[in-house]
Amino acid sequence: MTSFDISQGKSGYRFYNWSKTYSASPELYFEPRSDNELRNILSRAKENKKTVKIVGGGLSPSDIACTNDFMISLKHLNRVLDVDAKRCTVTVEAGVTINELNENILPSHGLSLINLGSVSGQTVGGIIGTGTHGSGEKFGSFATHVLELVLMKADGTILRCSQQENAEIFSAACCHLGILGIILSVKLQCEAAFMLHEKKASSKLETVLIDLNEHVSSAQHFQFVWFPHTDNVVTIARNRTRRLKLVKNNWFKDIIIGHHLLEFCLWIATFFSSIVPLITSVFFKFCYEGSSECIDRSDKIFNIDCLFKQYVTEWAIPRRHTAIVLREMKNWIENNPDCKIHFPVEVRFVQKDNIMMAPSCEQDVTYIGIISYRPYGKLVPHDKWFTFYENLALKYGGRPHWAKDHKVNSQTFQQIYPNFNKFMKLRSELDPDNLFLNEYWKRILK
Repeated sequence: MTSFDISQGKSGYRFYNWSKTYSASPELYFEPRSDNELRNILSRAKENKKTVKIVGGGLSPSDIACTNDFMISLKHLNRVLDVDAKRCTVTVEAGVTINELNENILPSHGLSLINLGSVSGQTVGGIIGTGTHGSGEKFGSFATHVLELVLMKADGTILRCSQQENAEIFSAACCHLGILGIILSVKLQCEAAFMLHEKKASSKLETVLIDLNEHVSSAQHFQFVWFPHTDNVVTIARNRTRRLKLVKNNWFKDIIIGHHLLEFCLWIATFFSSIVPLITSVFFKFCYEGSSECIDRSDKIFNIDCLFKQYVTEWAIPRRHTAIVLREMKNWIENNPDCKIHFPVEVRFVQKDNIMMAPSCEQDVTYIGIISYRPYGKLVPHDKWFTFYENLALKYGGRPHWAKDHKVNSQTFQQIYPNFNKFMKLRSELDPDNLFLNEYWKRILK
């Protein structure tokens, strides 16, 4: 066993999430290079009555990754353990990032991930921890493509989990929330590398909602974005194709106008909020109205530019309630003229699964996400809008995205998650000393 000294931990480290909406100052920060070092950190944390938090890419726009005790990055536990090109599987250590899979590991073997969300900066261990998802009527969350995983318990014991081995723990660990143990490695089902053909088209919100099922079924990966204070939407349909790459970049529109000018205008709007609807209408006209198409490598199409820092909340709504929720959101904005809402509202569709704590567990869902940008880091008031939306989502049986901001407590989670108590009982068995409960979880469970 490798020798270990707790002095290997770094003091004075400051953690920020990507949006810089949350931060933490852990007492010690570690970057272990082996399972044995990791096991010894857990042992020393227990001896010193400290909790432990694993941090990945830091992309979660909430404080789920924050701690004032011991923080551990798995950035050096990033080996490729196996690639089976014939069966289209890859096994990697949990510190490997999705970007590394997309850019280096999978292309060299002629493989691609089956589905992705909007960004790829997460680690493999982190992306399965919060129910991360893309969009597609016949596609589940990212973790539905996990075949096997290896978990280190709080006492350092290692468990191998799959649908055939430790099946209940596997169901829980595919949305582990950072409180079951430490994911060491993951085996993923991939597919042969493919191109995606993306078609975007402007439309009206009510037009899409009236024929929502037809729209959702019209493409392998369908989603749309709505521009509050207007009836405007952009539909996005993506399908696998054998056609050659077709990319039409317009750096002036995308970068100068769509990013830098937008951020400046939203900063001006922090002084004159009444211009937000005008900004939305003008930017829709110049950057989004009409139609366009693009063909590129799958991950290049799945991933988007999230622009600049932002507050975010997102809820998984039972799909049958999609239209009524969006209509009530629109009505609320019209009846609350003092609230100026940033675009876009993002609407995506995910197939149900049997992952114990996934928002899509046992129900087809529509993820509806709202944002409040922070132009040049400046806070824009958004509590009234976010609170309304959270209450609306709960009214229709919604479940919050685990990585996003929410104010839900354990009593409400017990009502909206049929497996919540089972999951927490399993958590107590795997971590009886609450080694992995950070402030976020203590707040929820109190």
